[in-house]
Amino acid sequence: MYYIGIDIGGTNLKAGLVDESYQIVAAKKTPLRFVSMEQMGETLVQMALDLLEENGVPREKVSSVGMGFPGPVDNKKGVVIKTVNIPIRFMPVAEMFHKHWDIPVYLGNDADCAALGEYYHFEDKNVESLILVTLGTGIGTGIILNGKILSGVNGCGGEGGHIVIVHDGEACSCGRKGCWERYASANALIRQTMTAMEQHKDSSMWGLVGGDLSRVDGRTAFEALRTGDTAARAVVDQYLRYLADGLANYVNIFQPEVICLGGGVSHQSDENLLIPLQGMVREMVFGREADVHTKLTKAKLGNDAGIIGAALLGLNQ
Repeated sequence: MYYIGIDIGGTNLKAGLVDESYQIVAAKKTPLRFVSMEQMGETLVQMALDLLEENGVPREKVSSVGMGFPGPVDNKKGVVIKTVNIPIRFMPVAEMFHKHWDIPVYLGNDADCAALGEYYHFEDKNVESLILVTLGTGIGTGIILNGKILSGVNGCGGEGGHIVIVHDGEACSCGRKGCWERYASANALIRQTMTAMEQHKDSSMWGLVGGDLSRVDGRTAFEALRTGDTAARAVVDQYLRYLADGLANYVNIFQPEVICLGGGVSHQSDENLLIPLQGMVREMVFGREADVHTKLTKAKLGNDAGIIGAALLGLNQ
C-alpha cells in the first residue's frame, strides 16, 4: 500500500507517493496560484490523482492522503483554520476532497508534519519523543511525544518560535515582543550579521558579499570565521546563545529524547554550530547532572520531511 503526502508551501505545492518503508517513490511539484479556496481544493485533489495516474498506481492501492498546511488545522473536522501568507480561513479540505475521492484525509500543521517525517526516519526506532526545530524565515517547531504529534487544544501547539526570550525585546509579527524567532531564526542571523558589518567596515564579511549588504545570508558570518574575523566570531557567538536559550527552554519543559535542527543554518559545520551548541544547552538545562540527556542533532530529510510526514499522518493516528 501507499500513502500520499501534500506539502503546501508559500510558493509551491509538493505531492509525494510514499511507500510502506516511508520512502518517497514518486513526486510532483506545481506553483501555488491561489484564486479561491474552491480552486485550491480542486488543485490539491487533481495533484493527488495525477500523481497516481502518472505512476500507474490504482486508487485502491492508497491507504490515505495527508496534507501539511502552514497554520493551525482541525483534523477531526477536516478543516484548515488559517494559513500564513495564503488567504485561507476555515477551508473544508476533507469535504472538498471527498467530492472526488472517498479516501481518508488527514490534515496537519506543516512543521508538525516535518517533525513526524524525521521521527519515522530516525535511526533509533526506540525513540518516542522528538522535537524538530527549523531555522528559516521564522522558527518552525514540531513536537512528537509518545510517538504522537502534540498539536494542542486548538491545533496551535508547538509554536516554539513565539516563546519570549528577551523581555520587551524586538517586535514580532505575532504581536508580542522578544520572541525566540526574532533572535534565532535565519532571518535574525542575517539582520545581526548586517548590523555587525555596518559597525565593522574592516570585516572580511564585506569581501564575502562583494560589498553588497543585500547579498548577506545565513552563511556569511560562519564563512568569515575561517578567516579569523573577530566581528563574525561575535555574531556567531551571540546567535548561538540566543539559539541555545530557546533549545534549553524546550528541554526543560519536555525533556525529549531528541531535538533535530533543520533549515539552512543547520548545514554549517558541526565544529562551528552543533558541537558548541550542544555544550551550551547542556550547561543551561535543569538536570544537567543526570546520566541521560536530550540528544541534539541535525535533521536528515530536508525538504522531503514535510511530504513524508504529511503522508504518514493517517498511519500515526
